[in-house]
Amino acid sequence: MSEFFFNMDSGYFEGIIRGFRAGFLKPADYANLCQCDTLDDLKLHLATTAYGNFLQNEPSPLAVSTIDDKLKERIVHEFMHIRNQCVEPLATFLDYVTYSYMIDNVILLITGTLHDRDVHELVSKCHPLGMFPAMASLSIAATPAELYNTVLVDTPLAPFFMSCITEQDLNEVNIEIIRNTLYKEYLESFYHFCESIGGATADVMCGILSFEADRRAFNITINSFGTELTRDVRVKLYPTIGKLHPEGLSKLAECNDYLEVQRVAEFYPVYRNLFDGVGNGVGEKTLEDKFFEYEVKLNADSFMQQFHYGIFYAFTKLKEQEARNLVWVCRSHACVHSFSRLVKPSRC
Repeated sequence: MSEFFFNMDSGYFEGIIRGFRAGFLKPADYANLCQCDTLDDLKLHLATTAYGNFLQNEPSPLAVSTIDDKLKERIVHEFMHIRNQCVEPLATFLDYVTYSYMIDNVILLITGTLHDRDVHELVSKCHPLGMFPAMASLSIAATPAELYNTVLVDTPLAPFFMSCITEQDLNEVNIEIIRNTLYKEYLESFYHFCESIGGATADVMCGILSFEADRRAFNITINSFGTELTRDVRVKLYPTIGKLHPEGLSKLAECNDYLEVQRVAEFYPVYRNLFDGVGNGVGEKTLEDKFFEYEVKLNADSFMQQFHYGIFYAFTKLKEQEARNLVWVCRSHACVHSFSRLVKPSRC
């Protein structure tokens, strides 16, 4: 019955998101951007797209870091435009979307604290979508223990920390284990929240989150080869959702090399196709590339249904991918421009 009343509280915001989606760059736009000679030319072309004059106040010559920051600001602006007006359960759903960025920010801060980096410098490098009020008090934390006691326990991530991590775990050896443990708790909590909403939201989001959980399980397994990560620790890091749970996860825990992981993937048609044709040669797609492509497909397909919250998650992820594409194009132009200034023209 919730779908019949969806438009009462969230129909307006769904319309906004679908309008934002119409502003995604087209293949022709990417082709034109790749033909630009300088970043200023790229700025002029972006002004003819939905991005408009978002770089108009930036002086020349443009820096890639400036464009990257402005792209992130735009994503946050569009996201917060909806978050600041919506009501439950969409408000909590959008909060869950920000938690993954918060996890990355917190891990960055913990790592920097362990290496005696300046906290203010670290905060400036955090993703703006994962900022939280307690970050203003981070300067008083001189050690990982203080960081945990004064900041982490008062953040939205506190339930994830308290259920699996103590301040004694905050050391450089455990940092990647902490990251994966937090993501495990986050994905499981987000998955169950979407299940509680039900309807099309559960259908779409449970599929997307299941893939994300399975991708993390594959990556954890592959990255653990040649390390001190034991089988028991590996099992604890696997999210207990997704197509691989529980049989596939049991098989992954026993894997000792990449070929054994690939044999596990053979039992799942979707993942079998992703592992097929993966090469290490120049120009060949890596497994991570194919995971990204499949993630984009899932997010794009979510717009085929209506009256669900999955499009808010999908739009954020697709917009983030578009920003990465633009930064990659900008860096390519910057490298070519720098190289052309270093190379002297040949004389006949």
